[in-house]
Amino acid sequence: MKLHKIKNPYIRYTLASVVVLIFIIILFITSVYIGMWGKIPSSKELTTLKYQQASEVYSADSVLIGKYYLQDRQPIPFTDFPKHLTEALVAIEDERFYNHTGVDYKSMFRVAFKSVLLQDKSSGGGSTISQQLVKNLYPRTKRGKLNLVVAKLKEMFVARRLESIYSKEEILYHYLNQVSFGDNTHGIESASLKFFNKHTKDISIPEAATLIGMLKATYGYNPRVFPKKSISRRNLVMQAMYNNSYLNEKQKDSLIKTPLKLDYRDFNYNDGIAPYFREEVRKQLLKWTKDKNASGENLNIYTSGLKIYTTLNYKMQVLAEEAMQEHMKKLQSDFEKSYGKNAPWLTNKSIINKTVKQSLPYKKLKALNLPEKQILDSLNKKKTMTLATWDKDITIQASTIDSIKHYSKFLNIGSLAVDPATGEVKVWIGGVNFKHFKYDHISQSKRQVGSTFKPIVYTTALEQGIGPCTYFSAQEVEYKNLKKWSPSNSGSKDESFLNYSMEEALSNSVNTVAVKVLEKAGIKNTIEQAKKMGISTELPNEPSLALGTAEVKINELAKAYTTFANNGKHSTPFLIKQITTNKDSIIETFEPKIAKQTAFSNETNMIMLELMKATINTGTAARIRNTYKLTNDIAGKTGTTQNNKDAWFVGVTPKLVSVTWVGLDNHEIGFKSTALGQGANAALPAFALFLQKMNKDSDFNYITKAKFNKPTDAVLQSLDCDPTKKDGFFKRLFKNPNKKKRKDFKRS
Repeated sequence: MKLHKIKNPYIRYTLASVVVLIFIIILFITSVYIGMWGKIPSSKELTTLKYQQASEVYSADSVLIGKYYLQDRQPIPFTDFPKHLTEALVAIEDERFYNHTGVDYKSMFRVAFKSVLLQDKSSGGGSTISQQLVKNLYPRTKRGKLNLVVAKLKEMFVARRLESIYSKEEILYHYLNQVSFGDNTHGIESASLKFFNKHTKDISIPEAATLIGMLKATYGYNPRVFPKKSISRRNLVMQAMYNNSYLNEKQKDSLIKTPLKLDYRDFNYNDGIAPYFREEVRKQLLKWTKDKNASGENLNIYTSGLKIYTTLNYKMQVLAEEAMQEHMKKLQSDFEKSYGKNAPWLTNKSIINKTVKQSLPYKKLKALNLPEKQILDSLNKKKTMTLATWDKDITIQASTIDSIKHYSKFLNIGSLAVDPATGEVKVWIGGVNFKHFKYDHISQSKRQVGSTFKPIVYTTALEQGIGPCTYFSAQEVEYKNLKKWSPSNSGSKDESFLNYSMEEALSNSVNTVAVKVLEKAGIKNTIEQAKKMGISTELPNEPSLALGTAEVKINELAKAYTTFANNGKHSTPFLIKQITTNKDSIIETFEPKIAKQTAFSNETNMIMLELMKATINTGTAARIRNTYKLTNDIAGKTGTTQNNKDAWFVGVTPKLVSVTWVGLDNHEIGFKSTALGQGANAALPAFALFLQKMNKDSDFNYITKAKFNKPTDAVLQSLDCDPTKKDGFFKRLFKNPNKKKRKDFKRS
């Protein structure tokens, strides 16, 4: 029919308007299709769908302990999707999914009719799963009604292209691996692990319905935040499954009564198991990827979906953290009580001012070139603040300076356990609370090692031919050529006429003897021996080295002690065993680094183990036996530095070397007394409690029941002497016990 033949002008103009409108609509749709409103992905581009994948960190016993990501996503194959998961998705989101080719026109026109003509806002969106996938792959960037129409049209075109390329199963695969589930979680596998601590293939029908129900509103139906709304939505999903014959009525009615049980696991940077370990792994991975990418690779720890298999033993780490918390909570209480109201972090203005000026809030304000008074006024302003304590978090009115003072009183810890045969790190505790204390005391902190250095001195002496039954006088000496330096022993024992065998001197950590052993063994020889045992830190060429004035990292000290449990060869502590793709194709494997040469003779090794066993059995670490009732084969050494600033304990068993340090981050504050701050009290209990817990678990029998090799008869004979002996009659007669001996320290 021709319009000019229509006599009624109203009809003619109406029809003309409709034709023009249709033409404009067709023209508009065509313009969107050809890309005039923004490029539409081609079929070729759609054949290689890529999205960010989280990298996963696994313990040696195959537990997922952490992730590195911008988007927390772990793609899994379609075969890992349980049937009820895809049925739930189709039932609630796109019940004609298997019958359309990307666009459900029937549903679209229904929604348009209800939304536009009936103004029914609850009518839904009308988008198919394919369209939703497109929306997730290519998020909308512009707002406004016209841009919304453009976006919808683009999604329809791309959805049809997707359906011409991929099967229905492949569409579901990409959708469920791509879509967001809230809490910065993307993809069904990450969501299953986060909310139910289960792999997708293991989730039940109600759990699948809960996760699928979240897709309508990831926050509004988040089961962690709104459990009642989540249950209501979950039940609606299962009703839809019933309506679509995926469930029978009996199943539906029974499952709707199922309570919501979450097992929420937040792979948070600050929380979870082994946060300091995960951070150290992250640092090492960043360096590794930088080196890899420099040689042509294209790897990113946050987006490449790597799998990192580490050396950490999950169960051991859990037990070690429990032991640390038990011990440090009590020690912190005793520490604060010992100082009372006169604690330096409360009353010492010099220490407080230094601590404030070293803090991040102060440095940020200082960087703005603000006057000192303005900075301090700002930091002194009171506000509602939540502060952590060992019992519970407290919310109070406090200033930033109050917060700085509060956290400056916290004792900290570094605790490392390694397999001496390989160097594999089994336990890594870098501090008491990663959220508040990011500084890692294993890999970053260098502290004076105190008496834990003495075994290296005694090892040197043995290697220099000094027998273990050589006696050294305990008498205090003033060394004239060392500015009258006069090292002394702790305690009130009268040692004026007493001489110690090397075993007794080491087990009781006698300072005066350690210096004399160093003098006889030679400082240079001792430094060289330390290098052979794996210590690369430059050591002071001073007699005080015998008392542990050297500052060494925990992981380096652990490396040195592995020689005693690994036949004289040190093993370097390492964290990462293997890195693979998300499909387990190996990218790189890391092998143990074990010294090629032994650091000392087998005889020296056996003697040193006997000397350090005596430390545990009768010496400074005897509470291992007396208090904690541990009967394991253990050698070890305690350590305490000057003014009780650092407390140490090194435990050596045939299959595990453990090093523990306890102290304050502020070097100016130490323990109030040696009784509280000595290594045997402040550091040893963390190891003892940890070993107690391991003894109760038969999984660790290979460690806890391991025995040291029996020393040879010749070694036992070389140790067969009295622990102490007194000076002879004439020596006592002519020695003045109240007068220090004065002499030069002989350097060699």
